[in-house]
Amino acid sequence: MSTEYHRPPVRVALMGLGRAMFADHYSVFREHPGLFKVVAACDLLKERRDIVAADFPDCKMFRQFQDMLDERDIDLVDIASCSTDHAAHVMASLDRGFWTLVETPFALTMDEVQFIRGAAQKAKNRLMVMHRGMFDPDYLLARQEMEDPRLGEIHRICIKQEDFIRRDDWLTVKRLGGGAAYYAMPDLIMRALKLLPLPPVQMWSELKRVASLGDAEDYALVNLKTREQISAEIEFNGAVLPGNRSPSYRLVGEGGEFRVYPGQRTGKLCIIDPEFKFPRRRSSVRTPSMDDMHEDVPVVELDVELSKHTEYGQSAFWRNIYETVRTAAPYPFTLDAAADALKFAQLMKKTSPFGSNK
Repeated sequence: MSTEYHRPPVRVALMGLGRAMFADHYSVFREHPGLFKVVAACDLLKERRDIVAADFPDCKMFRQFQDMLDERDIDLVDIASCSTDHAAHVMASLDRGFWTLVETPFALTMDEVQFIRGAAQKAKNRLMVMHRGMFDPDYLLARQEMEDPRLGEIHRICIKQEDFIRRDDWLTVKRLGGGAAYYAMPDLIMRALKLLPLPPVQMWSELKRVASLGDAEDYALVNLKTREQISAEIEFNGAVLPGNRSPSYRLVGEGGEFRVYPGQRTGKLCIIDPEFKFPRRRSSVRTPSMDDMHEDVPVVELDVELSKHTEYGQSAFWRNIYETVRTAAPYPFTLDAAADALKFAQLMKKTSPFGSNK
């Protein structure tokens, strides 16, 4: 990520010093002082605040979120608190007029979504929902290959994220907004909605708990179908052993299939040889012959690579955050798009007997 900017760094206030903050946010702030400056941090645990104080000696520390929001020298409030607190924290930040970045899920009910929508409009649309996966190289390559004519008309999209982890944190607890439908699926569904040529009109889903130590699901599967009968199958599975992982994206078309694995810039096309022409045939209502109807179809495998001019990864995501805050450049994903993705995650919870916290 380039630090050759003439504008001042974005002054960031951190809400929630947990695993998500330190794994996916904090290193960027520490490594790119020309872009971001941590000026405030809030968490109940002193040992977490001490980590931030060691890296940012001038940073002000808080135990209560409202006290931190009283500070005025803030450009961006970065929220990575408990899912059940996201809506309240987002609305409090927007009420003060701050740019606000929030982890998914940004709300747990459609009522919360509507309150947040109103608060965001009042705050001049200064809300950004964190969808890092939209900058992953494998997703960007899949999006590129959606336009590859060698695949022919695409009728199926498969998106998978797999892991093996016996989670025991609050994200495994239903009453705290835990479960893969909330912590994993909004980002995956957002990718599917961007790949599909039309909005879905049908949905089927299921939730399961396999390896998680809590009572919430660590397996989530949803199938979305458009009016043109193009289907997107999106799966998160937290109980897949290493060595048995699937491609993160498969695009299946009338001419063949595209596959790419997680984090890769290069994928495979397995297609009918473009030089091959099928002999002319047509269907018949007559009694079929006893001959085998299979044909010898020449298949070729080709490497495909993400365009060298495509920016991807964490650096691309955070550069967008900087540009949005400092220059009012459009954030790539609207609140409406984030709400659409969250709507399907909420439907999964609502319609699955396993998803209920009752």
